This record gives sequence, structure tokens and C-alpha cells, in this order.
Amino acid sequence: MKWNEDAEKELEKIPFFVRKMAKKAIEEMAKKEGKDVVDMEIYRKAKEKYLGITEKKEDTINIAVVRCNIVSETCPGVGCLKAFNDKRVHFERYKGKKIELIGFFTCGGCSGRRVHRLIETLKNYDLHVVHLASCMLFEGDYPKCPFKELIKKDIENQGIEVVEGTHH
Repeated sequence: MKWNEDAEKELEKIPFFVRKMAKKAIEEMAKKEGKDVVDMEIYRKAKEKYLGITEKKEDTINIAVVRCNIVSETCPGVGCLKAFNDKRVHFERYKGKKIELIGFFTCGGCSGRRVHRLIETLKNYDLHVVHLASCMLFEGDYPKCPFKELIKKDIENQGIEVVEGTHH
């Protein structure tokens, strides 16, 4: 089956290990609709059906939070999530705006090995801002993150805004 250029570019964003399966499912959907070309309309319908992902409205700010892997062993993330939900402390900047938390994950351990690839994945879901959780910033009960600046720079180099802090 033929694919138009835009839909083909989107297909390339799907991880290689599931791309063949996704392509087949999308083409089946197109056939059921009587189409002989996969276009962006079919691609979006498939994305919604199989992943539950709909196109975001331009006025929604999509946010992810990166937290310390070590601290995650004792912290369930309640402070970060409550601050997000209540638009308090470092999330206060979003008062009066529509926000959605599309990612909440750990760095993967020192040296933040997981961050780059998860940010790349979240960019496919229109990620706008990443908050570095407060646990990555403070010193005291936990050791200071020695890789915070490296992680921050990597995220910014991917074209994503970084905000330092969540609830402290």
C-alpha cells in the first residue's frame, strides 16, 4: 500500500522494533475504510485507536517530570504530583493555562542514562517543558545530583524548555 509523505515521516518515528507491526495495522485500517493510500487522517485514527493518543490542542502545555532514581526508592512522587495538580510552587507559572502531565519518570540512575531516549520518545507526543524534580536540586537528606547540569543541557539541546524544581 502507498503512503503519503507526511504519514511516512510519522511512521519513521515509531520505534523500529514495533514499526512493522504498526504499519500492518495502519494499512489494515486504511483498507477497511476503502483507501488505497495511507494519509495523515488514517495515521491519526490509528494512533488514537491503538495508543489512545489524540492530537493535542495548541493551547495545552505538555509537561514531563524527571526525578532522581535513588530518591524514587523512598519517595512516591506525591509532592511533585500535588504541586502539578494544584499549580503551586514551580508549576504556578501555568495558572490560567491548560497543562497535561505526559511523563513522570526517573533519570535511570547516575549519569541520567535514561533521560535522553525518554525525552526523544515524549517529543513524539508534543512535549513542551520538562521539570527537574526538586529531589535533583537540593542537598541534605540526599546527595546532590552530580549530573543535573548535564541532564539539563541534554534536554535543552533537544529543543525542550527545562524548569528546575517541582514542589520545594
